Amino acid sequence: MSPETQQLLSALGDRLGAGGVLAGSDVDQRYRDDPDGKLGALPEVVLRPRDTEGIAAALAACNDLGQPIVVQGGRTGMAGGGRVQPGEVVLSLERMTGFTAPDRQAASIVAEAGATLEAVQEAADGAGLMFGVDVGARGSATVGGNIATNAGGIRVLRYGMYRAQVLGLEAVLADGSVLTSLKGLPKDNSGYDLSQLFIGTEGTLGVVTRAALRLHPKPVCEVNAFCALSSLDAAIALLGQLRQKLGPLLSAYEVNFAPLYDAMVASMDMPAPLPAGSSVYVLAEIQGSEPERDGERFAEVLMQAVEDGVIDDVVVSQSPREFRALWDVREDANRVLFPIKGLISVDISIPLARMGAFLREASAAIHANDPDADIYVFGHLGDGNLHYQVRTVDPAVAYDIVYRGVAAAGGGVSAEHGIGLDKKKWLHLVRSDVEIAAMQRLKAAFDPKNILNPGRVFDFGPSAFLGEI
Repeated sequence: MSPETQQLLSALGDRLGAGGVLAGSDVDQRYRDDPDGKLGALPEVVLRPRDTEGIAAALAACNDLGQPIVVQGGRTGMAGGGRVQPGEVVLSLERMTGFTAPDRQAASIVAEAGATLEAVQEAADGAGLMFGVDVGARGSATVGGNIATNAGGIRVLRYGMYRAQVLGLEAVLADGSVLTSLKGLPKDNSGYDLSQLFIGTEGTLGVVTRAALRLHPKPVCEVNAFCALSSLDAAIALLGQLRQKLGPLLSAYEVNFAPLYDAMVASMDMPAPLPAGSSVYVLAEIQGSEPERDGERFAEVLMQAVEDGVIDDVVVSQSPREFRALWDVREDANRVLFPIKGLISVDISIPLARMGAFLREASAAIHANDPDADIYVFGHLGDGNLHYQVRTVDPAVAYDIVYRGVAAAGGGVSAEHGIGLDKKKWLHLVRSDVEIAAMQRLKAAFDPKNILNPGRVFDFGPSAFLGEI
């Protein structure tokens, strides 16, 4: 054990209680795991506080010693933000899993940072309410991690990003100071809204410990439809029609491009909702409060789109079982993609008006470099978020082609997974020098010793902490 580690353990003493500190051989290999298979370093120490006071004590001790920390929640991030680097200790929020009973009148819930998304969803559902964010990793992804990356998911179209769900939060700064704003007021302009500073900043400014989250009325009816279309233009046209005719009833609009759907159908254990062979498939969902009327309106718009030649084929759910089965098809994409060796995965946002040109140009450039490359695309078309995968012998070139294409299209190199370690080399393509300098000033002000998730989002030298940015 290094002298630095021994010094930290001595400074902490028993302030984190039984099981609050793991060191040496007691550190499990899971703390170095990463969803994309890039193993991090095995940390010498894992700090596991049970409450905000414990986190404050841990950060104060690390700050005094200049000890770098990487914060971990459910370890589901896709940009390397929680991947341990040499010399870092892990601050794990896995024991902070509590939450209050939902407040029906205020339509809110206060959850600790280690609580899973699924636990929050189930608590809301039990109170006759719903939480507006849903992602595939709901059983593992945590409130703190979702806030740190400003998670999106499948219903951003209706409920907004995670930022829109946060009514207030509690966070601990690098020096152990605690900021608390958990009133849950929909309107409160009493000075700066400090809570917003910690959303989407990937744990670089402070550690979120608790959050007051907005809940929504539970829909009385949910109906979805799986559509086959001839082109992206047709999918965008259908999105426009559904928005115009249904307004806020439209809650999700997911897209799956060939050849991904074809590969899924070829290996499905379940019957495919529609045969393979079309260029684009869309899963559209409505959530409403008038079952008969809302379902009829949805069906009418879809049938009109069929008559107009916008939709080639469509199947509409007629029961909760069919509704879930269509969502299972959407989530089945990962079953096909995860086992593919050498696959790069990119989470990007593209303006709808430029999406077609981006897809054509990126595909042409990738195949010019590697004619045998395979490209698989799916995502949240309603908010312009694509998950773009490439199997290629030259990943570095493919990454560069995609990210430079995103920048040229006026898009973002990260739609909902953050920048972390893996995307920071491309951040400058979509953020100006002035913007990055402003981010650095915030980092220097909140974390002057650079102990919180150092090296994530951007790199910079000691001059940043001397006011010379």
